[in-house]
Amino acid sequence: MDLYQKIRTLPTSPGCYLYKNAEGEVIYVGKAKNLRARVRSYFLQASQANAKTGTLMREAVDVDYITVANEHEALALENNLIKQRKPRFNILLRDDKTYPYIKLTLADRYPKVFVTRRLRRDGSAYFGPYFPGNLAHRLVDLIHRSFLIPSCKVDLSRYHPRACLQYYIKRCLGPCVEGLTTPEDYRQAIRDVQLFLEGRPGELEQRLTARMTAAAENEQYELAARLRDQITTVHQMQDKQRIASAENEDADVFGFHFENEMLAVNLFHMRSGKIVDRRDFFWEDLPDFAAFAIEEDVTEALLIDSSEGVTLEVSSRAERSEVEGSAVSSLAAATTTDPTLEPNPTTPAPEIHDDSPIAEEHSPITDPVSHLTTNNQPLTTAFNPAAFFSALLKQLYLDQGYVPRSILVPVDFPDRTTLAELLAQRTGHRVDIAVPQRGEKRSLVDLVCQNAKQSYDQRFRVLIPSQKAIAQALQDALTLEELPRRIECFDISHIQGAETVASMVVWEDGAMKKSDYRKFQVRTVTGVDDFASMHEVVRRRYSRLLDDKKPLPSLILIDGGLGQLHAAADALNELGITTQPLASIAKREEIIYVYGQEDDPIVLDRRSPVLHLVQKIRDESHRFAISYHRKRREMRDRSSELLEIPGVGLRTRQRLLEHFGSIRAIRQTAEKNPDALTAVVNKATADRIRQHFAADQNTPANPTLTILN
Repeated sequence: MDLYQKIRTLPTSPGCYLYKNAEGEVIYVGKAKNLRARVRSYFLQASQANAKTGTLMREAVDVDYITVANEHEALALENNLIKQRKPRFNILLRDDKTYPYIKLTLADRYPKVFVTRRLRRDGSAYFGPYFPGNLAHRLVDLIHRSFLIPSCKVDLSRYHPRACLQYYIKRCLGPCVEGLTTPEDYRQAIRDVQLFLEGRPGELEQRLTARMTAAAENEQYELAARLRDQITTVHQMQDKQRIASAENEDADVFGFHFENEMLAVNLFHMRSGKIVDRRDFFWEDLPDFAAFAIEEDVTEALLIDSSEGVTLEVSSRAERSEVEGSAVSSLAAATTTDPTLEPNPTTPAPEIHDDSPIAEEHSPITDPVSHLTTNNQPLTTAFNPAAFFSALLKQLYLDQGYVPRSILVPVDFPDRTTLAELLAQRTGHRVDIAVPQRGEKRSLVDLVCQNAKQSYDQRFRVLIPSQKAIAQALQDALTLEELPRRIECFDISHIQGAETVASMVVWEDGAMKKSDYRKFQVRTVTGVDDFASMHEVVRRRYSRLLDDKKPLPSLILIDGGLGQLHAAADALNELGITTQPLASIAKREEIIYVYGQEDDPIVLDRRSPVLHLVQKIRDESHRFAISYHRKRREMRDRSSELLEIPGVGLRTRQRLLEHFGSIRAIRQTAEKNPDALTAVVNKATADRIRQHFAADQNTPANPTLTILN
């Protein structure tokens, strides 16, 4: 059964529909009061005028559905399906963290206290949520120190032979060992913790004071001192914490700022009339979602006469123009008051016939609605905050154990009443989702919107440019003919001409490609001659590429100045490579020389992303060259230095290295305790080893490792 035939069989009851692509992946999840009418609306020509809906319907090859009893259940099911399947055509809440609760395991024999972010029906008591998040951890630590209730994973359903460290540092009553505490004392401590977390300091203080007085009268001064400290702790608690129920002045306030197809949302948590915490949310890819919401409005305005319940047949250009004009005015009013995101299920949807244009696979859609504009802005690129907040609030609150009684949002949306009713059913108290228009609440929403603007500026106006933008800037700075996709960088490393090596690192498509790194051992150059070394390495590298008929890089970068640059250019010219882009970056000055433009070096701002990219590649080649040079020195030391000593052969060298670990350790032993060498070699060989290293001390010390360019 194809997609169009399956749509005819959909029920008219409430539920959720899931569009799937050819791979069977769910690409969009939606809800509807009338499944058949809602799914059919996607195939209207007006809706196809929108870019996102057209893309969705071109990818969709199947649709599944789940029926439910009412719209409330459809709302909850849609939220669960979006979080489970993460369809790419739905808005997704990336930061879906919840604030922590404090869990008191009252169902256990000896209850414990934990910090958790999940509420379960397991007989435990949950207190919170706590703002900010670290407050819950601080309170649990306070409970450990003052009330001695543990958070450990020890099984307290049985006794153990020995208590853990927490008992000995006086952070636990020790219920794991028989005789350290009694069940009555432990239950009393748990009751104190409950009063503390429920925010009943008066009652808790009375209990603690009475017990402290009794302990003092019975000369139990240590117990009395501990109870005194608990009373002090209660006095120091400034913010009263409550169990998961709120009073009328508790509210969550939303604000947003949208610009350049990027969105910042701020959420302020108010508890007892005070702002106790805030959260930031950011989206960088919202245009599709926004356009999709407006497309549904256009579909309503163009093809559905909701007052008469009649589908309009627009056939002539004149009739279409008339409908367009009315659609624009209707849309302008809808988006400012109550934009409808779901079609009216009581309105008959158009029938789908086999000869209908919408049944033609991938048929191009040409409809004037795609050009409709409001305020000279294309409809398909406008941002619809109503559709956004409808999706955001569902994902934020439907899975939460605690929802404040008041939620203030900057715009109205069609699911607002339904969502408030569903949240009230789940929480057991009235939830008011309000859109304040004036007064203090509106001022508060405006304040949050202003903070969202600040968050937007901090997040998006200081964004690091994309790799493509940096590559384009590098192309412009170095006047390259094409966008650089692959850069190969060379560096030379040696010590006074000894063990000269070279490295080549590769940057490709925005990242270092370590699989293409290459190491070179310079063969034809003796002594200190960086120019000749660079000439040899570059010639070897690209003669090999020419032999293998592999493409040349977009840019060759040399670590060094004009001398190294010209040496590399000479090597390329000998190979007949005359059009290859070639540049070098000089140390200290950080000046970039481009071959052919040496008289006009490029000096970039030290904060330039282009300079940072070139430096990153240069530094990586520097690091790779040094690591290879050190490895070569170690190999040289191990293979030659000991063998130069008379009487030390391969087997003796191996025994010495295995016993002392390194050449340096053998040298130090020979200098400080020569007799220790006799544990491996005889006395005559030990004397020769000592004399060899003593002679080395009389020669100038080896210079430190440097890169010579």
